[in-house]
Amino acid sequence: MIEAISDWLGVAQGWLFETTIQPLVFALGFGEFVEDAFEGTEWLLIGLLEVALLFLVLRPLESLIPAQQITDPRARWNDFLYTVLHRIGVFPVLIFFTLDPLMDGLAGWLRFDGFHPFNLESLWPGISPLAAFAVYFVVLDFFDYWYHRASHHFNWWWGLHGLHHSQQNMNLWSDDRNHLLDDLLRDVYMGVIALAIGVEPAQYVMLVSVSRIVQSLQHANVRIHFGWLGERLLVSPRYHRMHHAIGAGHENEDGKLGGCNFAVLLPVWDIIFRTANFTPQFVATGIRDQLDGRDYGRGFWAQQALGLRRMIEYARKDIV
Repeated sequence: MIEAISDWLGVAQGWLFETTIQPLVFALGFGEFVEDAFEGTEWLLIGLLEVALLFLVLRPLESLIPAQQITDPRARWNDFLYTVLHRIGVFPVLIFFTLDPLMDGLAGWLRFDGFHPFNLESLWPGISPLAAFAVYFVVLDFFDYWYHRASHHFNWWWGLHGLHHSQQNMNLWSDDRNHLLDDLLRDVYMGVIALAIGVEPAQYVMLVSVSRIVQSLQHANVRIHFGWLGERLLVSPRYHRMHHAIGAGHENEDGKLGGCNFAVLLPVWDIIFRTANFTPQFVATGIRDQLDGRDYGRGFWAQQALGLRRMIEYARKDIV
C-alpha cells in the first residue's frame, strides 16, 4: 500500500512539476534550482492534498458537531493563513532551501567520518514497507512527545509555544498556528532524528503527512472522542483539547509550567510518563494570563513579534 501511494504521488509530482513548477522556476530565472524545485514539488503536492482533505471532511463536522461556538470568526481565518504558509506556501519553501541542504551535508559528513545511520532492515531482514513505516511512526512519535513536553518546561521556549495555546477558538487549522522559530526548531530536531534512525525520504514524507492530518483532527472544533479504549490508543480531539485547557493543559495548579496530555499521536507516552489526563470534558481553551489581559496578537505579524518578545522576557526567568 505504501509503495502504491508513493508511486501515485510520484506520477502526480512529475505532472505538477512539468506543467507548472518548472516553467515558473525558469521564468523567474532560478534555473539552477530546478532539481531542488522538483523535490520541493512533492511537499507542495502533499500540502495541497492535505488542505483539500481537511476542508472537505473536518469543516462540515465542525458545523454539525462543534465542541464550542466560535466567538471570533477572524481567528479561524488567521489560523488558515498559518496552514497555507506551512503546507502550501512560503514556509515549506524556506524549510526546503535551508534544512534539506543542511541535512544532506550532515549525512555526507557522518558517512565520511565512518558513521552509518541505523537501518531497520539490518535488524529485521525482509521487513515489509508497511511494518517499517509503523515502527518509524512509533519511534518518531516518542521523540516528538519529549520535544513537545520540553516546550512546556523551559520559560523561553514556552514564550514561543504559548502562541499555539493562545487560540481560544480552536479549529481544524489551529495545528499550524505556531511561531516560525518554534517550527524551525522542531523541523531540525525531527529531521535529525529521522536521519539518525535511517528513515527513507519517501517514508518521511508520508510520516509527516499522516502526522499532520491526525493533528489537524485533534485541534478541530468537533465534539468527538474515541471511547475508553480508543482514547488510550490515539490522541482524540477531546483528549488533546484538555492539553489546551485554561489553567490545566499547560501549567500546574500553582501556575508553574507543566500540564498534561503532551502526546502528539500516541497517548501511551503520557500513560507511561504519568502526564495523561482522561477527564471526559470538552473544555474551554486558551492561556490563564489572557483572562488578565495579556495580548498574544490578533494578526500573523503581531503574533510573531509578540512571541519573540515573550521568549526574551521569559528567558530572564530561566537565568534568574
